[in-house]
Amino acid sequence: MRILVTGASGFVGSTLIPRLYGDGHAVRALGRDLDRVSGALAGAFSALTGAAGLEGGGEVEAVRGDVLSGDGLARALADVEVAYYLIHSMERSPAGSLQFAERELIAAENFAAAARNAGVRRIVYLGGLVPVRGAQTAGAPAGAQISRHLASRMQVEQVLLEAVADSLALRASIVVGARSRSFRLLVHLVERMPVLALPAWQGFRTQPIDARDVTAMLVACATTPLSGRYLDIGGPDVLSYGEMLKRIAELMLVSRPAVKLGVNVTAIAARVAAAIVGEDPELVVPLMEGLHGDLLPAEHHAAKLLGVQLHSFDSSVEHALAEWESVERLAAR
Repeated sequence: MRILVTGASGFVGSTLIPRLYGDGHAVRALGRDLDRVSGALAGAFSALTGAAGLEGGGEVEAVRGDVLSGDGLARALADVEVAYYLIHSMERSPAGSLQFAERELIAAENFAAAARNAGVRRIVYLGGLVPVRGAQTAGAPAGAQISRHLASRMQVEQVLLEAVADSLALRASIVVGARSRSFRLLVHLVERMPVLALPAWQGFRTQPIDARDVTAMLVACATTPLSGRYLDIGGPDVLSYGEMLKRIAELMLVSRPAVKLGVNVTAIAARVAAAIVGEDPELVVPLMEGLHGDLLPAEHHAAKLLGVQLHSFDSSVEHALAEWESVERLAAR
């Protein structure tokens, strides 16, 4: 079938495209910068095949388009049966411009309308896990609200699912992969902090999932008979954020004693963390705003429904670190 992948130069999109192509689909890649798309696909096909060059990526059709303005969407979606929406940005907004949640909503509405008009059969979206309604996590403030980041993802999901009836959404928390920004944040914290000062959110739990498993589930979404719903996805291990940092340190073979602060100071802690890892606070603050309780799948059968065998957290981290070190040295090692 003909498939469109948006966000083709990003972490998830560039990993997904070679898998879809390898399964025999005709793949079209959408991006604002075709040079970035070509570079990302060259690297992804090379990593998958172990050979230099695109190894098939040259037959992936790259098209220029912008979901925020709507430019190029009609052409990109022409004759497409399944469209993957893998766009989510939290980068700093220029002064006087729309904030990220507003940009995300406009972009989703533009894409949803164009997909519906083009007769697309299914949209597949990768969003974020949200707290289970009615559940109160030990240590979480009573009445804690969903973060701006997660609220935006839910809003985008609703727009896309309502636009095309046969659509599917996957909801994940931390994706463990060499290019995952949330995973890289954790690794850099371990790498650059001789003592891990952990706010109260270090005790909240989630189920990190291997990037390879996310890709496999996304591939399955193209053809599964499931439709018109979302699926919570997570790895097999339930871990607190503090436990994740400890396990990452152990797998990196470094010693990092931890000090529990006992209070949540999200605005300050996020900016300190951003400075330590050299990341934009506009990314880190929204991520940490979501750490007010457990982020766990409400159901645990997505992997079975989609026919995916899950990797353990340790296996996921080891694979991600090895892939990371193949292109960039980790100072802590």
